Amino acid sequence: MEDLNERGLDENLTQQIASMYESILAAIGEDSNRDGLIKTPERASKAIQFLTKGYQEDPAEILKSAMFAEDYSEMVVVKDIELYSLCEHHLLPFFGKAHIAYIPSGYIVGLSKIPRVVDAYARRLQVQERLTHEILNCIQDTLNPQGVAVVIEANHMCMMMRGVQKQNSVTTTSAFTGQFRSGETRTEFLHLISAKLH
Repeated sequence: MEDLNERGLDENLTQQIASMYESILAAIGEDSNRDGLIKTPERASKAIQFLTKGYQEDPAEILKSAMFAEDYSEMVVVKDIELYSLCEHHLLPFFGKAHIAYIPSGYIVGLSKIPRVVDAYARRLQVQERLTHEILNCIQDTLNPQGVAVVIEANHMCMMMRGVQKQNSVTTTSAFTGQFRSGETRTEFLHLISAKLH
């Protein structure tokens, strides 16, 4: 059996959630004691804890841990950041990419911290609209740059597997602060995230 402490999981909580999954399996007519499902409640318990681990993370502190004074005032873009989240309405996944830019005003941040901020917010029960604004506000409030831009493109399993069952629909959300509210700067950002520069 895996060492739960090494994975940062509380064994009591893991067992508590697993027992709830056993009840769900029974309620839908399954037998959690059959071969294929014997360990499913525990696996599902560990999975849901991982998929919601963002509640234990402080995105602002992630940024503050790698802020550097730097006289650079041009656009910094990190695009194609993979994200995976859970829709809070049906507990089904939505997944896609985030594209983020900021224009520094005295401070830059270690580039790996921006995807970590995305994960910290995405690994919670979410809606895409709120996720977009949480990422934007965290970067704006922590770095105090001249502007921030966030665009998220995602596929939602709650639309693909149930409900309208539209397989090819993509949801795009965006939010902008500061200089990105001007047409010229926003257009440059949108061009950069759509261009194949590599």
